[in-house]
Amino acid sequence: MTAAPPMALLAELTYRCPLRCGYCSNPTDWRGYARELDAQNWRRVVREAAHLGVLHLHLSGGEPLLRDDLEDIAREGRDAGLYVNVITSGFGATRARIEGLAEAGVDHVQVSLQDVDGERGDRVAGVRAHDHKLAVARMVRDAGMELSINVVLHRGNLARTGEVIALAASLGAQRLELANTQYHGSALVNRAALMPARAQLDEALAVARAAQRDLAGRMDVIYVVPDWFADAPRPCMDGWGRRFMTVIPDGTALPCPGAHGLPGFAFDNVQARSLDDIWHRGADFERFRGTAWMPEPCASCDRREVDYGGCRCQAFALTGDAAATDPACAKSPYHTLIRDEREGPRDEPAVLHRIDTSRGRR
Repeated sequence: MTAAPPMALLAELTYRCPLRCGYCSNPTDWRGYARELDAQNWRRVVREAAHLGVLHLHLSGGEPLLRDDLEDIAREGRDAGLYVNVITSGFGATRARIEGLAEAGVDHVQVSLQDVDGERGDRVAGVRAHDHKLAVARMVRDAGMELSINVVLHRGNLARTGEVIALAASLGAQRLELANTQYHGSALVNRAALMPARAQLDEALAVARAAQRDLAGRMDVIYVVPDWFADAPRPCMDGWGRRFMTVIPDGTALPCPGAHGLPGFAFDNVQARSLDDIWHRGADFERFRGTAWMPEPCASCDRREVDYGGCRCQAFALTGDAAATDPACAKSPYHTLIRDEREGPRDEPAVLHRIDTSRGRR
């Protein structure tokens, strides 16, 4: 099928990260991606993205600040007319570095927080980082860039949702993303320690909705409900290969950030084919586009052009079949895999760190 141009490119510059958050969505074999595209190749990719019709450039990781050439890549995005967003933990950033990002043309910075105080936040991060993150968020505002705060919610911090909202507002954030854990990467492995009870989610949602009303016009509050609790899957990146494109550190181009783990796929690399060619003619980008590929019950479902069958990576992770109906869907024959876990007993939360399947748990 003919694909419209992607709206955004997620450039995952590196999977290296000084933090060890147990809900990390990066691949658990992240050490296998030590070979990273150099700045020259990334700049070319950015130019090709603009030519393809991309509007937003998201520079992420891992931790993109570990790349000394981050400013050069961001500047290429600015010169190409893209809206440039840096997604960072902020860990280790200096005021000079933040001001350098502003000078390079970065429009927006998203800073992640793990909790509302240093003791809890640093325990999740695995390093002492919380206080510095707050300072970096203020540096972003001082440098004239827009600021988003991202907090991944889980059983250990959902009760403090109201405090998280107040903290983000005090930092001058224009946007707060309350992102309930999505179970990919390390989060899938650590799900027993991260998964909340439904009552926790309901209470946090009520707090978030009240804040959306009270802070309207001052700060956007986005509350992302995990689809394991929704009974209707979320469209995979608005549909496989429909609106978003990801390039991971080694140059592999993906229709969604987690697709590198799917077996039997030969995703193209930007060092061998242009973004335009991959987007429009890449066989694996076409594989799950649209609805023709769908099995039942998706094929006859009235939501098939709403959720596009859900997440292909989640379907594979839980069923071993990337073409299966996403188990997050109540109509899926595999739905009990999720229902049994979300309705099961809850032990005390444990602090588990980022998984490394090549060397064991970190």
